[in-house]
Amino acid sequence: MARYETRYDCLVVGGGPAGLSAAIYLGRFHLSVLVLDSGRSRAALIPKTRNLPGFPEGIAGTKLLNRMRRQAEAYGARIEDREVLAISSMPGGFTAETAAADFAANTILLATGVTNRRPPGMSDDLHDNALARGALRYCPVCDGFEITDKAVAIIGTGERGLNEAEFLRSYTSAVTLIAPDGAHDLDPASKARAAQSGIRLRRGPSLKFALLNNEIEITLPEGRVRFASVYPALGSETHSHLAAAIGAVVSNEGFLEVDTHQRTSVPGFYAAGDVVLGLNQISHAMGEAAVAATAIRNDLSQKSPRWR
Repeated sequence: MARYETRYDCLVVGGGPAGLSAAIYLGRFHLSVLVLDSGRSRAALIPKTRNLPGFPEGIAGTKLLNRMRRQAEAYGARIEDREVLAISSMPGGFTAETAAADFAANTILLATGVTNRRPPGMSDDLHDNALARGALRYCPVCDGFEITDKAVAIIGTGERGLNEAEFLRSYTSAVTLIAPDGAHDLDPASKARAAQSGIRLRRGPSLKFALLNNEIEITLPEGRVRFASVYPALGSETHSHLAAAIGAVVSNEGFLEVDTHQRTSVPGFYAAGDVVLGLNQISHAMGEAAVAATAIRNDLSQKSPRWR
């Protein structure tokens, strides 16, 4: 016997900027919406975002999410702190399983994002402290401006690592690319690119990390080095498994494939934010969510007019 108490117009899985933006739009469309949030949004880890339009002094990620929650609830969205364990299809909709209850909806918007791969050997306490102090950063597009003319390290190698180092080179001349494990995985042409850009290459692994005043110190096989900030360029884990389990098409990199209206290959199933391949920015996630929510409203209206 089903355990769900009602059937929502839309179930939003994920309470980050994408999920909450969608909930605001859906509520203002007079649709019933439930947001289920596991509490692991990357936005909550941001000490202060300074490139989000409308916040000239910047805003902490947690404060932004709290404001968005209040705004969504003001328009009727229900938000619960629950982790979705599985999603299943049902006639005309879907069910979402959590530890305590199941929930049903006509449509689903997945906004589960990604998780950054952390530097190996860095403790959780040091990681969180370094992140809060700006000694550890994950998004050059977001906060490259803050490291202007400072010494920066990128932990990574190959095309991904070199690309990130070259991007940051436009902010500072003091850029070091540290191989995660031993020697760099760079061909002669890539090493020439690094040399031409003035990027210093160092062997790994990073054996130890320490926070010293306004710097982070990394112990490498060749000795200790200090930087104002460190950027891991180690990739991320995309949380698309819930959609993949019901047959949604996922790219080789793990991102959900969507059309121009954020529809996945499964009818009634939508996705927005970092779980979809694109620019990993709060503003971009919000835009995708607005597109997805409007598509949900219009698709539902085609099945049953939303007249008052």
